[in-house]
Amino acid sequence: MDFTISDDLLALQKKTRDFIAEHVIPMEHDPRLTAHGPTDCLRQELQAKAKSHGLLCPHASTEMGGMGLSHMAKAIVFEEAGYSPLGPVALNVHAPDEGNIHLMEIVATEAQKDRWLRPLVQGHIRSCFAMTEPAPGSGSDPSMLQTTAVRDGDDYLITGDKWFITGADGAGFVIIMARMEDGSATMFLADMNAPGIIHERSMHSLDSCFAGGHSVLRFENLRVPASDVLGEVGKGFRYAQVRLAPARLTHCMRWLGAGRRAQDIACDYARTRHSFGKPLGEHQGVGFMLADNHMDLHSTRLAIWHCAWTLDKGERGNVESSVTKVISSEALWRVVDRSVQILGGQGVTGEQIVERIFRDIRPFRIYDGPSEVHRMSLAAKLLQGKVGV
Repeated sequence: MDFTISDDLLALQKKTRDFIAEHVIPMEHDPRLTAHGPTDCLRQELQAKAKSHGLLCPHASTEMGGMGLSHMAKAIVFEEAGYSPLGPVALNVHAPDEGNIHLMEIVATEAQKDRWLRPLVQGHIRSCFAMTEPAPGSGSDPSMLQTTAVRDGDDYLITGDKWFITGADGAGFVIIMARMEDGSATMFLADMNAPGIIHERSMHSLDSCFAGGHSVLRFENLRVPASDVLGEVGKGFRYAQVRLAPARLTHCMRWLGAGRRAQDIACDYARTRHSFGKPLGEHQGVGFMLADNHMDLHSTRLAIWHCAWTLDKGERGNVESSVTKVISSEALWRVVDRSVQILGGQGVTGEQIVERIFRDIRPFRIYDGPSEVHRMSLAAKLLQGKVGV
């Protein structure tokens, strides 16, 4: 690997960092940031600012109006975006839209791109990805998928329940994973206002950074034309892997920025707050926590860059993204937890944004597969000799 960052990418990094500092961070206490994420009004205002600075949807292809960034370039830019909870929304690189954009660029038809993808890239609409189900349906184990799609003439009828569907409230369209009669899975596209889609409720969660929050959905004989199948019938699980490996990695990139923000705030506090006759950071217990934070941030960044390098070489990167997801989620959780400890009372109140980062980042150890499932999968591959040193 070459760790050199090109001059063009360094300039883009600075441009993004300055934009977040000057235009996004000042809006972090906007009342339109609710318990279920930023309102659509706030999202549109933030994205208009990003568009005026040439930073909207930088990961999309140039054909779609983006910059066509490589995975390595995304690692640099997304980290800067993640420095504020509102940054990924502002740049339109937030989940689940970022992953949906990546998937649709690869497998959607031209008609589907014109209808759904282009408006998504331009920030006119949001999207959601409906895969997770309540028991006994699929969670970490996609083979337990219960939502069904039955052929009816030139259409499919979709029936089932989904929950933890990020961004569903207010989304323009949904990608639905459903089981076919032969046991395979297929992805379908549908407008969220289509008859047969019922938004049952928004779920209360620790995090508040995702536009639209997390929802419970029900599909009751949702009629989807065959022309709105995403990709090919029966290849849903394969497409899920196309989406999940890069999407897992971009989660890590964004949360790295959040962890760095928590560390920066903790360092500033440790320099200026005095206790027992000297700055807080000069007490070994606090200084060691700051040092451990730095090492966790460094190892996380290296893991992200390695996985991005792997993907940029054209490799699948499934193992690398899985490893990186566990390393990142566990290390960044430690970083933010230590930062809360260093800040003391300010760390557990809204006096510092670290408290919000703490709530936002804890679910990361569960999203896109719990750490335990990734470890189980890696262990199986190691025992089968499918993973080298």
